[in-house]
Amino acid sequence: MSEKDVDVDTGVAAGVELVLRSTRVVTPEGTRAASVAVSGGKIAAVGAYDAEVPDGARLEDFGDDVLLPGLVDTHVHVNDPGRAEWEGFWTATRAAAAGGITTLVDMPLNSLPPTTTVDNLRTKQDVARSKAHIDVGFWGGALPDNVADLKPLHDVGVFGFKCFLSPSGVEEFPELNQDQLATSMAEIAGFGGLLIVHAEDPHELDAAPHTSGPKYADYLQTRPRVSEDTAIEGLIAVAKRIGARVHVLHLSSSNAIPLIAAAKREGVRLTVETCPHYLTLTAEEVPDGASEFKCCPPIREAGNQDLLWDALADGTIDCIVTDHSPSTVELKTDDFATAWGGISGLQLSLPAVWTEARKRGHTLEDVVRWMSTRTAQLVGLDQKGAIEAGRDADFAVLAPDETFTVDPAELHHRNRVTAYAGKTLSGVVKSTWLRGERILHGGEFTEPAGRLLERNN
Repeated sequence: MSEKDVDVDTGVAAGVELVLRSTRVVTPEGTRAASVAVSGGKIAAVGAYDAEVPDGARLEDFGDDVLLPGLVDTHVHVNDPGRAEWEGFWTATRAAAAGGITTLVDMPLNSLPPTTTVDNLRTKQDVARSKAHIDVGFWGGALPDNVADLKPLHDVGVFGFKCFLSPSGVEEFPELNQDQLATSMAEIAGFGGLLIVHAEDPHELDAAPHTSGPKYADYLQTRPRVSEDTAIEGLIAVAKRIGARVHVLHLSSSNAIPLIAAAKREGVRLTVETCPHYLTLTAEEVPDGASEFKCCPPIREAGNQDLLWDALADGTIDCIVTDHSPSTVELKTDDFATAWGGISGLQLSLPAVWTEARKRGHTLEDVVRWMSTRTAQLVGLDQKGAIEAGRDADFAVLAPDETFTVDPAELHHRNRVTAYAGKTLSGVVKSTWLRGERILHGGEFTEPAGRLLERNN
């Protein structure tokens, strides 16, 4: 055992209730055969594969299936309450568990009310409490008129604050102009908070062609790369001047990568995410009228995708999240101009990313870093994101070489629309564990066992 391991013969191991064993356990030190001892919902030790099982402990042996830390998805639109016909905590957290996700952080908009005051947060928490199959945290929202609400929201444990620089698509969550962005950013920086930003420039969007109809190529012209590039350039300038910590949401444009890399070299406190759909789907493959592929910013061309993967590999892009943003089937019309923009990806994010990552020479260790470790670090969830002593005993068991064909009828999110329908993906989640309890096995779920998380709890 390493110095970080707890010997199963010591007093610490006396309370071990469960030992999980696999020939492939993804740890911070690499993938190895190991036994993981669990006590009181925490990882007590990561020891030798053939370590003796303490008296009274149950052994679960996964053979050659891979034991991963549960994924942490920090960008999910649950929409509950208010638009629960689009999605809800019961269905979203089941879909997440089915995809090996054990923690999600809910976005502040698309629910009614939005998470922009403490009272509104409490309303959402009350709805989520009995429905969460996995652990759930909450982002706050930064609006033009709620600067006075930001510190109180921070004090009660939201993980940071989301804003838009262009219209959000829902009237109750308006965007910030540049002066309002600076005001909110300065307020959040003053108490050490994090501002996360939907970065598309409204002026560039206004200047782009305004087309409608079923052709994806026409829709793509309405959300040009320059809209992201301009917004990110401006965001970096404000963050640099204020000294704020900022995070770019769902990066789609590879043109912005040099700007981001330069800002990081200069010490700007900047992190960046991208999404499975940008990494695995391409504009060239979108059929006419297939608005299940519509999102904002959009899925771009294959060459753009290659550069996003390069930026992940070199660390310019920090992490991968779903931006799960569902709607009712009726809102997914065949006109890209009017269809709701959002990809439903919770259940399929791990296999989708793994399928493409392995083709490009990446490992499951890379996937865990992008989808668990760094996302946990982004929001300060030090108890999540890795298989090591002291962390929560949250796990996904993955058969990485098994394949399946995506059937929308087998998905667990509320409206079973998916851009991945019919695709063959690698990586089958066999079971999901939350604090040492198996919450999904063989397609069957336990009763909700998730907790509501607050920052630094």
